[in-house]
Amino acid sequence: MSTSALPNFFIVGAGKAGTTSLYSYLRQHPDIYMSPVKEPCYFATEIRAEVMARSVQQHVALQSRELPKVLGDSVPVKPHGWIAAQWEDYERLFQGVRGEKAIGEASAAYLWSKTAAANIRACVPDAKIIMILRDPAERAYSQYLHQVSVGLTGSTFRTHLEACPGGTGCKLSPTYPFLEIGLYSTQVERFLTCFPREHIRIYWYEESWRQPAQMLADAFNFLAVDADFAPDFSHRDHERRVPKARTLHYLLKKSALWDPLKALLPRGAVGSLRQAAFANGGAVSMDPEDRRYLIDYYRDDIRQLELLLGRDLGAWLR
Repeated sequence: MSTSALPNFFIVGAGKAGTTSLYSYLRQHPDIYMSPVKEPCYFATEIRAEVMARSVQQHVALQSRELPKVLGDSVPVKPHGWIAAQWEDYERLFQGVRGEKAIGEASAAYLWSKTAAANIRACVPDAKIIMILRDPAERAYSQYLHQVSVGLTGSTFRTHLEACPGGTGCKLSPTYPFLEIGLYSTQVERFLTCFPREHIRIYWYEESWRQPAQMLADAFNFLAVDADFAPDFSHRDHERRVPKARTLHYLLKKSALWDPLKALLPRGAVGSLRQAAFANGGAVSMDPEDRRYLIDYYRDDIRQLELLLGRDLGAWLR
């Protein structure tokens, strides 16, 4: 494969700030090619199967079973192949490029990673970088709800927070990195050090997703493709549903009984069961005490980010 078929822009995070929706909308543009796999994490060398806790390894292994369908080729799938740890695996993600002007990849771990910015710079020095920043307390709660829905945790949010180890050198798990992902100031600074400011576009979750058409038009301009293209916004990705009986859901997922149980149900009953067993994630809110706990945790970093970007972020501290 020629180097012209490698990505020239990256969505780097933050996780749970709408990167999946942005990825999906960009994919619709005829002049943009997006890697068919989101979160390959090739340039974040900290994200590898050998440093994952068993629960995360199992989750990635389940994702990896989808690769033949996603990639549409006959290459054998590695047990944790969704994480593109080898260059030849990463190249496969761009075998479908057919002359598109903008070639993109989205891995939300790149923003948190200490290695990704420099690794991207070494491989694609002229790359454009897109990031979305979200109130870190709300971001953490959204990640927790996601982990609950996929069966990675069954604990309460406060118990989950108190289980976060802090520091570095931990196995990648539902609790690490968890709080660390929202410490944006050093993360953003790494990219500002590696790339010229005009090659970095920062969106703010609380503002940008109120007017998605305006956000996408700006992103298209940034990527030098037709900004008049109108994506289809009728489908919303990852509208999170949260199990009402979180501990039971976690135990069913952990024991691998959930899918066999669904298979035993008559046709049409799965939807009714899901409606009865799950609540809309948007209707679930964080306890005010937990929010105060997180504001205290993130306060100094938020102030550093304000200084770095010259932006008032007081709303994140209320």
